[in-house]
Amino acid sequence: MVDDTERQSELKDIVNGDVTFAGAHAESDLHDESLHQRTREPFAVARPHSSEEVVQLARWASRHEIPVTPRGSGTGLSGGATPVNGGLVISFDQMRALLRVDVRDHVAVVQAGITLRELNEQLLGTGLHYPVYPGELSGSLGGNVNTNAGGMRAVRHGVTRHHVLGLEVVLMDGSVLKTGGPVVKSSSGYDLTQLIIGSEGTLALVTEVTLKLSPVLTNSATMLVPFSDLRAVTRVVPELISSGLSPSILEYLDVLTMNSLSSGTDLHLGVNPDVARATAAYLIVVFETRTPEQLEGDLVAAATLVEDAGALDVYVLEGAAATQLIEARERAFWLAKSAGANEIIDVVVPRSTVPAFLEDVGELATRYGAFVAGCGHVGDGNVHLSIFQPDDEKRDTLLLELFRAGLALGGAVSGEHGLGIDKRGPYLALADPALVELQRKIKRVFDPKGLLNPFRHLDARDDS
Repeated sequence: MVDDTERQSELKDIVNGDVTFAGAHAESDLHDESLHQRTREPFAVARPHSSEEVVQLARWASRHEIPVTPRGSGTGLSGGATPVNGGLVISFDQMRALLRVDVRDHVAVVQAGITLRELNEQLLGTGLHYPVYPGELSGSLGGNVNTNAGGMRAVRHGVTRHHVLGLEVVLMDGSVLKTGGPVVKSSSGYDLTQLIIGSEGTLALVTEVTLKLSPVLTNSATMLVPFSDLRAVTRVVPELISSGLSPSILEYLDVLTMNSLSSGTDLHLGVNPDVARATAAYLIVVFETRTPEQLEGDLVAAATLVEDAGALDVYVLEGAAATQLIEARERAFWLAKSAGANEIIDVVVPRSTVPAFLEDVGELATRYGAFVAGCGHVGDGNVHLSIFQPDDEKRDTLLLELFRAGLALGGAVSGEHGLGIDKRGPYLALADPALVELQRKIKRVFDPKGLLNPFRHLDARDDS
């Protein structure tokens, strides 16, 4: 029988003392940014410095049958990085190196703990960047892989899975797998890279990521377009995309969200006060091009299109104003959280059905006595809603109906935040049971003891 003192000694030896134990953990290691914090006390939080140390930690946990929670920067929104009582948290914040860059092939290899901000700072001067911006630049690449993070630039650049060429992962028995590699296509066996992306840390421990980079485009401008009707905003989006224009960002903000973002900040957008009073929602369009001439042409074409669709006005922002608007949009989640939102969801539907989905949202909010404000990546149909309804029973029923409405339109419960713990219940209630069971069989192949990130995703057990 191995006692806790011996287990602690073993962990100290594996990570050279970079570990804390129950009663001495940093508070920030015990949760992510979910609105629903859960108090859990893991046995240990270990910080490996290399893939080999991750291998030893996995073998240690498997030998002692202790559940493992992988953790990046803790910026997830669905409880995916919540520790398990008596478990082991493996924090990757000491594995944050940019291992190599191939400028000719537009490829970078990074450790899982590197943040988006650190990666792009280290790419300065190469003419390349990593174009996926989920909204929180302190997020880690490993965390982005595990949730298939998206963000505002997905309308043009896609989401994480479109930029991950390969992975190094550690299984719970200590096996190390290298999937994919620095090539842009392959027809050689099962695509395990894509299987692991979005698996929320339930299949393997991601230690390294091979990324596809993109050239930096130096000419950019931001259009802010007010509309008197939210449906008009969502209806014009498919027209913008069908026109052949390639915006890098295509977002909407309802007027309540925009006013909240502007309140108490230095966000000065120059919107005519009379126009602002008539506005129900704003469309944000960002163009990035190779040449000033192409940028000017895109702006003129887009302005004509939105004016024909009923825009109240068109404002072109450059420099500081453009940067401030995008930064403000990225703060929308934190604003809703500080305002006391009871839930924040990220249903995704086909972009042409966003107007129908928002009509369903309005009807359901009225039926269940909820206040709902929204914004989202309307260019790819990802609608983010802040739900204000303190009654747990009413809110749970409302959420289930909102998810059901999204699925009826061909959508999904979560577009980018992941299921974690928060959305696991609705997903399991609404998903095809055969599909769920097939995914659980895959989980058992990768993790037969069920130790890796349990009690979330497809795991219906409750650890409380």
